[in-house]
Amino acid sequence: MSNNRRYISNLTRDTYALVLAGGRGSRLHELTQWRAKPAVYFGGKFRIIDFPLSNCINSGIRRIGILSQYKSHSLIRHVVRGWGHFKKELGESIEILPASQRFSDDWYQGTADAVYQNIDIIRDELPKYVMILSGDHIYRMDYGNMLAKHVESGAKMTVSCMRVPCKEAAGAFGVMAVDENNSVTNFTEKPEVPAALADDPDNCLASMGNYIFDTEFLFEQLEKDYQTKNSERDFGKDIIPTIIKEHKVNAFEFGLGEKNNYWRDVGTIDSFWEANMELVEPVPALNLYDEEWPIWTYQEQLPPAKFVWDKENRRGEAINSVVSGGCIISGSSLKKSLCFSNVRIHSYSFIEESVLLPNVEIGRHCTIKKAVLDRGCVVPEGMEIGVNHDDDRQRGFRVSSAGVVLVTPDMLEALK
Repeated sequence: MSNNRRYISNLTRDTYALVLAGGRGSRLHELTQWRAKPAVYFGGKFRIIDFPLSNCINSGIRRIGILSQYKSHSLIRHVVRGWGHFKKELGESIEILPASQRFSDDWYQGTADAVYQNIDIIRDELPKYVMILSGDHIYRMDYGNMLAKHVESGAKMTVSCMRVPCKEAAGAFGVMAVDENNSVTNFTEKPEVPAALADDPDNCLASMGNYIFDTEFLFEQLEKDYQTKNSERDFGKDIIPTIIKEHKVNAFEFGLGEKNNYWRDVGTIDSFWEANMELVEPVPALNLYDEEWPIWTYQEQLPPAKFVWDKENRRGEAINSVVSGGCIISGSSLKKSLCFSNVRIHSYSFIEESVLLPNVEIGRHCTIKKAVLDRGCVVPEGMEIGVNHDDDRQRGFRVSSAGVVLVTPDMLEALK
């Protein structure tokens, strides 16, 4: 095992990771009105971008570029504050690579173009392998295992994939077919009718958007794609379908034979709410308390959470909930909910199955059920949210198909 770890550590040192963090996240609606999807809050104190970055560090990959574009201020500020301590002279770095028109007059035209426009930066790092990672999913993954499989397979490219129900994959994921040697034989980007697995007719093999390339091979394919007319400059739509015709592309099935793996797509209000709700379970699927695989983030220095008053109808309490630093729960009850930093809940209120992002303030005598409150919401005294959806819609709140109510400061301001 020690030799295997040393082998993998040698591979990770020769790897440069690029995190695609320019996603709009339009299906999250107002949650991405002022921030890119990778900058969206998650899990009580984190941002989505923290998970792929932590996976890199925990896997031993310490040279990372973050490709940003859409509404990137919040993302860049978070990365600078929380991830800006790496030292180049020690062979480690996390750099933000915004669209800067280095090779053309265009902004990033697609995932492949985003990488192509930074070829000179990647070349300066002299890596043997380039790992391209999705920056907008919540997951725990040891990239070292995938890297080792890539080298052992002799493939020029490896695609990380997982089994997903065909209904969920339709129109949402790239879907592939593989042969008995795990070589990719077909790849279709977001098909409306995904091809099911022969041995598992309810599921298909969906791409996770994580790829490994031999570096020079990647450069060759990007240059070839750049010279191709009518290409959309996208890995899923253009690069991968072209490569598999002439080269060996290996499929790495995520979670196969590994422990503690976790992956969630939090691209909709409902899936975002569900993934957060999982964390308040007594034994959640994602263990944020695992000291062997910590999730790093920027953390403001805040006082401990505080619960005050102990009267019959005015008791500060939190049951099956996650409460971050700086929060004060004053004479109110919190059940199956997450409070991010600096949340204030005033007396005689009841909060259930809700996600309260930083700096939310709840007035007295409020009832909030199955809701997501964006950063900075100030809920006035006596307001009910999630109790009557007709009332919620009339106020201008967004109600999802599963009955999750999204509230933002702008919505509350419009009621005044």
